[in-house]
Amino acid sequence: MMERPLPGRTIVAALALLLVAGCSPAAEQNDNASDALANVRLTKAQLSRIAVYTVVPLGYRQRIDAPGTVDFDNDQATAILSPFNGPVTQTLVALGQHVVKGQPLAVVQSGDFAAAIGTYRKAVVAADNARRVANADRDLLAHNGISDREAAQAQTDAASADADRAAALQALRALDVDGGTLRNAMAGKSGNVAGIIRAPVSGTVVDKQVTPGQLLQAGTSPTFTVANLSQVWVLAQIPSSDLGAVRLNDDAEIDPGTNAGVFHGKVENIAAAVDPATRAVVARVVAANPGDLLKKQMYVNVSIQSSRVSTGLLVPVSAVLRDEQNLPFVYLAQRDGSFARRNVALGYHDSQRYEVTSGLQSGDRVVVNGAIFLQFMQNQ
Repeated sequence: MMERPLPGRTIVAALALLLVAGCSPAAEQNDNASDALANVRLTKAQLSRIAVYTVVPLGYRQRIDAPGTVDFDNDQATAILSPFNGPVTQTLVALGQHVVKGQPLAVVQSGDFAAAIGTYRKAVVAADNARRVANADRDLLAHNGISDREAAQAQTDAASADADRAAALQALRALDVDGGTLRNAMAGKSGNVAGIIRAPVSGTVVDKQVTPGQLLQAGTSPTFTVANLSQVWVLAQIPSSDLGAVRLNDDAEIDPGTNAGVFHGKVENIAAAVDPATRAVVARVVAANPGDLLKKQMYVNVSIQSSRVSTGLLVPVSAVLRDEQNLPFVYLAQRDGSFARRNVALGYHDSQRYEVTSGLQSGDRVVVNGAIFLQFMQNQ
């Protein structure tokens, strides 16, 4: 059977398929879709609604937004360890209560405390007796009643007793003995021998780890934490891509997302290592906390205003559009009065501007008002 000749339309379609097959994928990839689109031309009436911006290098300071968490200012937060052994007999403050320096926090029935008072009383008596003996021997030496050696030994014994008394007194002070008990001990009077845990600084009780009956170990058992909440730390997680823009003393705003408003602070420290959990670098912001509204472990948004001035080609946000593949582009005004689409790469951006890292050069004129209309006209 003889083959029938192909119709004209079939031949044209076959040639088209051959041409498509002959195009390499690399050639298609390098082909810019925006170049295939014809420039947009507008009437005079339409042009009156178009605004154009001339691109020039500008200096700018980046604003870095990052999540953060609130922490106590650890330079103004004191964890209190029990200074003596013994069971807690009474707690005197509640969590969240404001205390002043020296205020009693808990009572401990401590044998160490009683022993320290007893040791001091003995040291006081021994020192007084040794001093009387030394004074008497000095008088005897003046009248040749004893030898020089005996008088010198008495002075040595008195000095040693004075040193023991001073050491015993220092041991009492290390136990944070109140003034009344200390005066009674110095006068040889008996009094309350219960140990008192006191606030070493003024602030708020932010942690309480003792209850009545709990046995404490001297130097190891945590009891309370007192912190000054008028100032807090905010730990901002800075992405590595933005790290170069953050410097010490940069201004920062902290937004807790509540009706408390925005808090202000400064970058005090930038961590030397990456957080292994988030792969970000922690920038520590110190912020005033009026009203104690920022609470520990609260999640906040941190906005840091970089003090470093960068230079780049900036265009208004309204100039940048997105194509079907979500790639950014702008419209450039041409010398013949038309408008051409130009693909661009974007860098830093804020609420008002984009930095264009490639695709534009100084002196280019981009459409900043009416770009969406141009896109609509070009797609017709």
